[in-house]
Order: sequence, then C-alpha cells, then structure tokens
Amino acid sequence: MANQDSPRDEQAPIIERPFHSLVSYSPATPESTGGDEPETVSAGHPLAKKLAAVPVEPGVYLLRDRHGKVLYVGKAKSLRPRVRAYFRERGDERFQVRFLMKRVRDFDTLVAASEKEALILENNLIKQYKPRYNIRLKDDKSYLSAKITNHPWPRITVTRKIVKDGGRYFGPFGSADGLRETIDVIRKVFPLRTCSDTVFRNRARPCLEYQIKRCMGPCCLPVDRAEYERHLRAAQMLLEGRNLELLKEMRERMKSHAERLEFEEAARIRDRVRAIEKTVERQTVLHHWGIDQDVFGLYREGGFIEAIVLMIRGGKLTSAQSWSFEDLEFADQDVLADLLTQFYSGARFIPDEVILPTAIEDADVRAELLTDKRGKKVELIVPQRGEKLRLLEMAQDNARQSFHSRRDSESTRERMLEELRRRLHLRNTPKRIECYDISNLQGSMVVGSQVTFDEGEPEKNLYRRYRIRTVEGQDDFASLFEVLRRRLARAQRDGEYPDLWVIDGGKGQLNVALEVLRETGARDQIEVVSLAKQHVLNPAREREVVKSEERVFLPNRKDPIVLPKNSTALFLLVRIRDEAHRFAITYNRELRRRARMRSVLDDIEGIGPVRRRALLRHFGSLRRIREASVDEISAVKGFNADIAAAIRRHLDGIATLLDREEAAESSLVNEAPMPAEPLAPHPDVSADGNAPQEPSAS
Repeated sequence: MANQDSPRDEQAPIIERPFHSLVSYSPATPESTGGDEPETVSAGHPLAKKLAAVPVEPGVYLLRDRHGKVLYVGKAKSLRPRVRAYFRERGDERFQVRFLMKRVRDFDTLVAASEKEALILENNLIKQYKPRYNIRLKDDKSYLSAKITNHPWPRITVTRKIVKDGGRYFGPFGSADGLRETIDVIRKVFPLRTCSDTVFRNRARPCLEYQIKRCMGPCCLPVDRAEYERHLRAAQMLLEGRNLELLKEMRERMKSHAERLEFEEAARIRDRVRAIEKTVERQTVLHHWGIDQDVFGLYREGGFIEAIVLMIRGGKLTSAQSWSFEDLEFADQDVLADLLTQFYSGARFIPDEVILPTAIEDADVRAELLTDKRGKKVELIVPQRGEKLRLLEMAQDNARQSFHSRRDSESTRERMLEELRRRLHLRNTPKRIECYDISNLQGSMVVGSQVTFDEGEPEKNLYRRYRIRTVEGQDDFASLFEVLRRRLARAQRDGEYPDLWVIDGGKGQLNVALEVLRETGARDQIEVVSLAKQHVLNPAREREVVKSEERVFLPNRKDPIVLPKNSTALFLLVRIRDEAHRFAITYNRELRRRARMRSVLDDIEGIGPVRRRALLRHFGSLRRIREASVDEISAVKGFNADIAAAIRRHLDGIATLLDREEAAESSLVNEAPMPAEPLAPHPDVSADGNAPQEPSAS
C-alpha cells in the first residue's frame, strides 16, 4: 500500500547509497555516516558501564548503529578483551574496523557455554540479521539432492527440499552441474520413467520416451518389476558414487549374456558401460586413495578478495565454486573464518579433510563441530609440503585466475555504465537501475512491473509486480503514478533509493515520474529517463517496413535523444525495457488465467469451490478441461455423469467466447520480447547456475 509520507525537505542531505559498487561515488556527509572518527569510550561515556560489565566467558557480540541495526556479528573465546578492543583508541588499527566503528553506537553480548556453541550461535545470528560488515555468500539457499520417489514405479528427481514422504534422498551435492550430469547419464542409460505422477496416472499409450527406449512404459504396459528394480539399483549406485562397483557388475552381466548367445542384450549393456565410463573419465584424478577433501584458496589485492573451493570426492576433482568480496580490510584469517562458517551451514556435504591456506584461531573447535555434524572425524589442515600442498597451490592459482577474469568482466560493465551516464547526461554513474512498465489486456487486468538491474545485471530477487488498486479502467498515466508512488513509499521507509528510473513510454510517462518525485521530495535522490518504443514510419501497404529509432526522453529537454544503433548504452536500456515488458505480460497472463478459470467454472450449476479445485487438480488447466470428454470428467472423484454432461454443455455453449479470449491472450504473449543476452557473464551466479525465483505481487 502506498504510504502518504510528507514530502522530504529539499535541503536534507542525500542518503548514502548502501550498495557496494564497481564505481566510485562522492563521499557521504558526516551527518549520514555518524561522524568522521570512530567513537572512543571515556570514563563518562554512556557505554563505559556496559563495557565494564562485559563477561570474560566465550560468546558472541553484536555491534549496532544509532538506529539499533546490527552492523557486525563476531565470536570471541573471551568476550571482554575482544569487545573492549573495538572501543579503545588505537585498539584495532585495521581500516575496515575504523570504518565500521564510525557507525557503531551500541553493542550487545551473548554468553555461550563453550567456544563451539559460540560458533554455532554466531552462524545463526549472521543468518538472522544479515549484517552489512560480515561476509555473506550469494548462494546460501538449500543445496541440491537427488530423490527416488516413493511410488510402485519410482523415478529419480532433483530437489532442494527434504521432506518425510517415504522417498530416498542422496546428497546434498556440492556441485549442481555434477549432479545434473549424473542424472542425465542415468536417464540415457537406464530406462526409468521420468514423467510426473499425474501424467503417469492419465497415460493411455506409451510416450516418446518409450519409443526411443529411455523408458520401459510401466504407465500402460506390462513391465517386469525385477528388471525395473535392477535398473533402479544401478542408478542408485551411480548416485552414491559407486561407479567402479557398478561397472564391474555390468561387465559381468554383459559377459553372461554373451555366453548365453544373447548378443543384443549384451550390446545394450556394453553401450551403457561406455556411457558411464565416458562420464567417469571426465573427472580429473588427483590421487588414488579415495579421500574426500575441500581445498580453499584465497587471492587478494588490497580490499578486493577472491575465494575459491575445490571439491575433491573420492580422489577426483568434481567441481569448484568461487566468491568475490570488495572493501574488506580484515585479515585473511578473519575472512577465511567467516567463509567457513557460512559455507558449512545448512545441508552441506562435509568431507574428510578441509585444506586451508592459512591457520585460523579456532581450527580445533571448528573441526570438532564439523565432526559432530558429520558423525565422522574431520580435519582442518594447513599443509607445508607434499601432495596436499600441491592441491593448495592449485586452489590458490585458480583463485588468482578467477580474480583477474572477474575483474575483466566488471571492467566491461563499468565502461557500459559510464557510457550510459555520459550519453544521458546523468549526475552519477547509475549502479542500480529500475525500469517500470504498465500492461493490460483489452483494458482489463491492469498491472505494473518493476525490474531491477544492479551494475548492468538483473537482480531478480528485487523484481516487483503491482496490482493497480486506485485506478478504474485503462489509464496508463494514473496507473504509472500509483506504481511509482508506492515504490517511493517503500524507498523512504527502507532508506534505499535506486540511481536511475527508466520508464517505458514517451514524454507523458516521463512527466508522470517527475511529478511523483516532486511530490515526495525525492527529485535529488533519483534520476529518471523514458524510453519510447520503435514505431512504423511508412504506410502499411508497402512491402518493406521502416521503423523509427529508439528515442530517449530526458527531463527539461524538449526533443528526445537518439542513441547510436549499436551503442552499449542503448543495448542496456533496451534490454532493461524488454525485461520489464516481459515481466508485466507474464503477470498479466497469470491473473487472466486465474480469473478465467474461476469465472467459467463458477457459472456452472452444481460446481462449488471443492469440485472446482478437484477439476483443476486433475486436469491442470481450463484448456484440458475443455478437451476432456464426459467420461473423462465423470471419472474425477466427486463427479458423476449428470454433472459431467452439464459441464460439457456449458463449455460448448461458451466455446466461441473462450476461443476469442485465448486468441487475445496469445497475441499479447507474442508481443513479449525475449530477454537480451548479457554482455558478460554475471560473477555471482549460484552453484547450480540458476537465478533466484521471481517474486510475487507487491
């Protein structure tokens, strides 16, 4: 809901941008940062008594700003000397600590029974508060596992959720790519079903998977259960990493078939053996004693740090994962300790050995904690010679290469943003850009979309969708005004503003955005431009279509500017605008689909909420219900032949109207552009390569 906040005073200081950036901004005012120097505590200071009462036991401390927000969470073997060091003059000379203490105005401590419990508590508090000055890994979601479903004819799926549903789970796996490659091999080699339970129940004849011999067709054909179980067991061995044992069994079975002159079956097993061998060969063999290890490497240039972990399973390098951190002046030991805390939280596979580039203060406690979690001994090692030192050097080399390749990518995006600033005559280089679009379907279901790009790359967790609440009918200007007003209410509440608004439209839409900024007093906080779509210039009868150039409208400028056709700045603007258009249409489609299903089924006599849900669960969509026969509808639980016939009559009677609505929806969908390809890969892609899910409506 829009907050009717009073306009901000025009002389108020610009709020400091709270985002780490590739580009430099002018320094924040002393008022916004809380002063130029870290605050020291003298005898008469309000915190003096609180510091004197800090216990000497192990525990966790939380440093807070003047608003009570947690800035940093730390762990200490003894709280008193550690906390007091922060508030003493020259107590900690690290630049990062001095910068942090400029903002600290209070602290809290929590005592733990042991250093191990303090480590667990620190990890939980970092997850809860997400402090700005603690390292936060980008991929803190659940890790992938493989699942064999609890079904008479089980299938193998990939999941992030572990639930007690009778299924068998394997993992979690450190590498999403490695798991998906294994699942792909299983589906090619072992003829197990891949369809969902709903599809399985409703099949009348075998599907394409059966035709290409990747499924035995248990949905509608008599299948030898013992043979199916044999394939399932072989797939399970592959998931468990028992590759050599599986290959040995398969070769013996191949030889047995050949001795019985069953050459076709022997040839099929031979092809499966070769496919598995090809997958195993792609893994880099580092040693042959079959141990599991995680090898961490660090590379830094000042406050810029690249961290990497090589995951070695059974003596083979299976995958690697890297992270990049900026403006971190903490020592390598502190960075590594924070990294380990978060990396091994949640459902993470824990190896036999964790190899580190430098010793950390609480290595024994961490090893004990990981041992308890795994149920088997875990060692933290800083190697000095031999094979493990070679592994560490490999990790360090990979961290250095990842650092330089990532910096090259960031340099490209920095130049792109700088070109956008120069060509659009902006005050600042736009680090965070938001684009807005209004979409409707024949004047109904009016929705707004907001997409956010951070340093030239989409941040899908910051996308927002808006249902228009205060505007009746189709009024794009009023709808845009409502969306922007609601967005600014949230920005004022959170104190986080984007650098640039891009509005899909022309001069009228630009003026709406400017009016919203003037009303809320945020004109100095956010810059705004609008991007007008191309339009056809020549008559419709001519064979060749001639379109105008993309036009960018700027505030206080009569005529639009036309960016060069192949410029990076135009590429970025069009990419952002097309993404906002796609996101709005997707939401509009979803709302339309829900409304049509509800309205069509609710108009049928004898169909209430329970039966409507049963129909939709069984068929999945209105289109499939329309295609279903009376017998298929009456087979649904809770339905009989009379109700099925009534549904069939009603749907046939409004078939023309439904066809027209579906055609209109299809034409709307066809207008949605495909997202443009990025100029360079984003450095913070998660372990499984997937971007975060798009959010629900705001």
